Amino acid sequence: MAAMIGGYAAHPDPRGAVANAVALVIVSNQPFYPLYVYWAVSPVVAPSYLTFLSTPFFAAVPAAMRRNPLSGRALLLAAGIGNTLLCRAAFGPGSGVEVFLFPCLMLALMLFRRSERVFAFGSAALAYLAYLLPTSLLGAPSHLYEPVEYAALQRLNFLSAASLTVLIGWLFCRSLDRISRGDETGDARGA
Repeated sequence: MAAMIGGYAAHPDPRGAVANAVALVIVSNQPFYPLYVYWAVSPVVAPSYLTFLSTPFFAAVPAAMRRNPLSGRALLLAAGIGNTLLCRAAFGPGSGVEVFLFPCLMLALMLFRRSERVFAFGSAALAYLAYLLPTSLLGAPSHLYEPVEYAALQRLNFLSAASLTVLIGWLFCRSLDRISRGDETGDARGA
């Protein structure tokens, strides 16, 4: 089973391999999110089930990456930003779930080559716009938690988003020797 998953996640482009790994880590962690909410926040976990709506999109990233690497990377970002907005609608702005936009911003600026800057900056702009979206547009949360529960949910989301950001950084650091310096997003040489 591990060999099958490793084969599915494998990609010759280091950025593609990072995107695939991140997507599959998210897929493998999503089923546990309701349990985390139950243990750390409240026995009311129904809003967390909405996160499963994004699972197929994250799971499809490696397949999309094989067809078109740019589409695969864009799909990962769209799934991440979309899932964050979905969770914000489900839990409400007091949940602190917007912190998951930080890993999206990091991915937006690191997944794309210099020649793909428009996608990098466009994806980063979408993440910023998602954060700035008025809460009234998303409607009322499906359940109102108590203030102490919202504080616990904020801690849970911060820890989860921080862990994901560290994982992304580690995966990119591990791939630095295989990423061409000339095609990094921030490299101004030869622009």
